[in-house]
Amino acid sequence: MFTLDRNAEVELRGQDGDSEWRELASAIAFCELTGVVPGLITADARENWYPTLEKPPRTPPDWAFPPVWTVLFAAMGVAWHLIRRARTGDTARKRRAEGLFLLQLALNALWTLVFFGRRSTFGGLVVIALLGPAIALTLAAFARVDRRAALLLVPYLLWVAFATTINYRIWKRNR
Repeated sequence: MFTLDRNAEVELRGQDGDSEWRELASAIAFCELTGVVPGLITADARENWYPTLEKPPRTPPDWAFPPVWTVLFAAMGVAWHLIRRARTGDTARKRRAEGLFLLQLALNALWTLVFFGRRSTFGGLVVIALLGPAIALTLAAFARVDRRAALLLVPYLLWVAFATTINYRIWKRNR
């Protein structure tokens, strides 16, 4: 059993006993890599350009981002797994939820590539302004398939809303 909380358990037994665990691990790994790969590609800008930017007072310290994103990407992976394994007769609803999920995941990766890779605070602002609504739509679509999956995305939506304000203020201070 994989326990999300005391009241919600998800059976993780596949045909061979381990397949659900592999599917869960694959979903989490895919989401984590969506954050790690763009981060590796843009490491130089994170280390050499980002520290030179004037940031608003409530900007989290640099060391806070990796653990926060690790937890958020893991939660996204668990949520996606719940959607993929949901037993619902409405396959169109599941496909829509998965499509929106993959769209917001792509926008998340794109933000890193634009903000850091292109060193564009404004470009990053445009992408993150699209990312927030994409997450909200994904959350709503997930709620129609599995409420637990939607709840797992709430911290992510809140973090991106906060990050949007930080991105905006960085752009304003450095244009």
